Amino acid sequence: METSKNNIALVTGGSRGLGKDMALRIAERGNDVIITYHSNEGAAKEVVSEIKAKGQKAVALQLAVEKSMSFDSFKNDIVNLLKTTFERDSFDYLVNNAGIGTHAMIAETTTDQFDQLFNIHLKGPYFLTQTLLPLIADNGGIVNVSTGLARFALPGYSAYASMKGGMEVFTKYLAKELGSRGINANIIAPGAIATDFGGGVVRDNEEVNNFISSTIALGRVGEANDIGGVVAFLCSDDASWINAQRIEISGGQSI
Repeated sequence: METSKNNIALVTGGSRGLGKDMALRIAERGNDVIITYHSNEGAAKEVVSEIKAKGQKAVALQLAVEKSMSFDSFKNDIVNLLKTTFERDSFDYLVNNAGIGTHAMIAETTTDQFDQLFNIHLKGPYFLTQTLLPLIADNGGIVNVSTGLARFALPGYSAYASMKGGMEVFTKYLAKELGSRGINANIIAPGAIATDFGGGVVRDNEEVNNFISSTIALGRVGEANDIGGVVAFLCSDDASWINAQRIEISGGQSI
């Protein structure tokens, strides 16, 4: 059934922030896109409309990445969607982007906070990838998302950064185990970005923004559109020989 001439990328958390820019930039490269959203269906539909306006196919599906028990049902939805909308049996690129930010000192981190971060940032992507592996086309790719905070430390992000560190190790194992299928796996590590992530503290708090900017060689915090183009590149044949790499996109933060 593989009749589509366009590659297809699945971007989790594609309705806002970094995920939205990733989806749009992937579409600009001539790819069709499936995005997931957690709760804001309206925002997801707007992204779908923007992608369609670029001449590409796009669909939004609801997914809670912290609920791994729902992944089999989600896989079935993807199978049906691929057949009916794209005339495909598979998709080409998986981007595990969905996430939240939590700030808490080690002494104050609760088990509920820890479990939520674990489920969303490590367990969820691990088992979602596992579930969708049969649907990822040979010679496709996987892009995971880490953080600069896995390289340098700022107080209050120990649990969040620990999960992302786990994702960096997972990415290497994906590359090793999927190499026989020609599937590459890489992970990007954004630095501080001015979005609504983590309550928008980097974007909205001038003192925080100025402090972080002072730690970045290029003199400013990042914007969402600093990230999406790199992911779009990784979701292309141009990046097919890049594998098992951590690519930090931070403007040179804390170097």
